[in-house]
Amino acid sequence: MHPRLEILILAAGRGTRMRSDLPKVLHKLAGRPLLGHVVATARALGAAKTCVVYGFGGEAVPQAMADGTLSFVLQAEQHGTGHAVKQALPQLADDGVTLVLYGDVPLTHTTTLAPLVAAAGSGKFGLLTVNLAHPDGYGRIVRENGRIVRIVEHKDASPAERAIQEVNTGILAVPTRHLKRWIAELRNDNAQGEYYLTDIVALAVRDDVEIETHQPQHDWEVLGVNSKAQLAGLERIHQNEVAQRLLAGGVTLLDPARLDVRGSLVCGRDVTIDVNCVFEGRVELGDGVQIGANCVLRNVAIAAGTRLDAFTLIDDATVGEAGRLGPFSRIRPGTRLARDVHVGNFVEIKNSDIDAGSKINHLSYVGDTTMGQRVNIGAGTITCNYDGANKHRTVIEDDVFVGSDTQLVAPVTVGQGATLGAGTTLTRDAPPGELTLSRAKQQTISGWKRPAKQKKEG
Repeated sequence: MHPRLEILILAAGRGTRMRSDLPKVLHKLAGRPLLGHVVATARALGAAKTCVVYGFGGEAVPQAMADGTLSFVLQAEQHGTGHAVKQALPQLADDGVTLVLYGDVPLTHTTTLAPLVAAAGSGKFGLLTVNLAHPDGYGRIVRENGRIVRIVEHKDASPAERAIQEVNTGILAVPTRHLKRWIAELRNDNAQGEYYLTDIVALAVRDDVEIETHQPQHDWEVLGVNSKAQLAGLERIHQNEVAQRLLAGGVTLLDPARLDVRGSLVCGRDVTIDVNCVFEGRVELGDGVQIGANCVLRNVAIAAGTRLDAFTLIDDATVGEAGRLGPFSRIRPGTRLARDVHVGNFVEIKNSDIDAGSKINHLSYVGDTTMGQRVNIGAGTITCNYDGANKHRTVIEDDVFVGSDTQLVAPVTVGQGATLGAGTTLTRDAPPGELTLSRAKQQTISGWKRPAKQKKEG
């Protein structure tokens, strides 16, 4: 039986170089707060408890991350990482294992952390280190005869110690009973006047607790965010990882460097995605789906064989098989498009069910509508669904033809097979199978002259 795993996420820092009033750990990477990525990693590791130590920004962090599975501890004054851990110690069970992560280090893989947890589970001290060509600013791993004896922070290091390229990432896992004892012994007699969590390494050496080190597969797994430039850099690293997984799964990306997935993207076979597309929330693309350039999809399921032309926006909707949308179409929440529906340029659809084979090809607004099969909507058609206080529904039955520049004033029903003449303003139900139109009689006024512009005096 494995010891109980509890995870501490240190997230109290201000992030001065971010130049923002928002706590650093709430800045977003791939559409999710930095802290959200670390919490997701904790869940994937199967943590029995995850405790977030917060500070700067007051209650902003616990409010933004409100979740019944998380506990929060306030570090009112920041006196170093050791002090931060001390605030959370009462939350931890003595017979468990504690893994320490950081709210601004979002890209660490679970496969990198699992060996540390395993080491701590067997009574050892699991420490994540990395070798850097330019280790300035990092705590150096000091070894004697191959064994770690201590970690020295950059500001406290001698010239010889600064030449060491193996550095501390700050990520570690230890038996909790040891952690509590060592934290109580920390001192702040250093250049920063802070309580360093890394000083527990020397205490582990003193107590003959074996230190087992591991290194990540990629250096960027342990990179933190201290500035907007670093945040942008990690964003591109993350998006490249996503792109490589999609390519390995058979998706065609016309330019992997111009892709943004801010959630989860699930693709079938033979999916093609053009440049500058953004996918938010959960997006599912069926077999053979083609996504044109500059499309934005949020919480969308698109069935097989559908094609989206450029600049199509779809939000909280479903699209059936063999559809054709765009360019410049907007599909808003609550919309369901069935098989072989065509939605053309500058068409907006909201909270509507559009059945198979219907076409809305040009310059139209369809809102709060139930539309049958094989309906043709002419250019410039509007469903007038809002009376200034309440929304009303329009029903258009199968095989209806709606002429251009028509307004349907809801609540109204157009019967099966009806035709609405161009320019009609429909305020009452249209009977099935008949032509309905409403137009003023066309007149020509002989001899009429346009007003002439009067000349200014002087």
